[in-house]
Amino acid sequence: MRIEVAICTWNRSPLLQQTLSRLERLRADDVDWQLLVVDNNSTDATADVLRSFARRLPLRSVFEPNPGLSNARNRAVSEVRGEYLVWTDDDVLVDEGWLEAYARAFRRWPDAAFFGGPVEPWFENTPPTWLVDHWPTVAVAYAVRQFGDEPFPFDTSRVPYGANCAFKAEVQRAHTYDPSLGRRPDSHVSGEEADLMRRLLAAGHTGWWVPDARVQHFIPRQRQSVRYLRQIFGGQGELSGRGFAAGNGPRLFGRPRWLMRRALAAECRYRWHRATASPDVWLPDLVDAAIAWGQVKGAP
Repeated sequence: MRIEVAICTWNRSPLLQQTLSRLERLRADDVDWQLLVVDNNSTDATADVLRSFARRLPLRSVFEPNPGLSNARNRAVSEVRGEYLVWTDDDVLVDEGWLEAYARAFRRWPDAAFFGGPVEPWFENTPPTWLVDHWPTVAVAYAVRQFGDEPFPFDTSRVPYGANCAFKAEVQRAHTYDPSLGRRPDSHVSGEEADLMRRLLAAGHTGWWVPDARVQHFIPRQRQSVRYLRQIFGGQGELSGRGFAAGNGPRLFGRPRWLMRRALAAECRYRWHRATASPDVWLPDLVDAAIAWGQVKGAP
């Protein structure tokens, strides 16, 4: 069995260096694996970092000039040589037994099309109290995933995140990522991996939770903010707004008036409660307002 680990990166060379350093510590003596890094048109020191690891890891890299995570992912899929493709990110620390855990899962469920494991937070600093105390409300914005300590087959309501998932290569080549989804310089709309996995489930494929394939996802100081949460939940709202049916009803500033009214009401609730109430009240209001404005942006 040959396994290919894939990382897509864009202008995060210091974090990429930490990620690659941790990959050097993998316990994978019985695993035939290689590392593929897709440089998605970086302009920082990414190329230098990759050269510095060329003799320290079984590494090869390719350059993808078209911006966007889905474009980079699809380039990786086109380059894969192994039987399985394991994904992680350029801001992740993998557990030393991470790859071995996936290899065991591949052998245990040979008919499965995809797999995924836990993603835990890795904070740059001590996070603000409001974030710690209300973590379950916003954890989804930080690509954190934890479904428990026992394996189970995925369903459409529970799928892994792209920071820690794997696919049978032949299935992955037949089902690529939607380029209209995935982070890119001008968009915070994500969900490309969940979209793909749900398409696989709808087509009759199966997937499995691998609880001992663990990683940590970096959360820098600047993401521990209201502004960041607005961006991420706004991206979620934009994606859901794209699914609304186009209508001929009244419009305001070129958008459906009913959506604009809902977004304005949500924004007013958030601003009032931010000034008068505790985070227990204003944080859910922030999420609602961000999603509503995203729906306004995405609606036809």
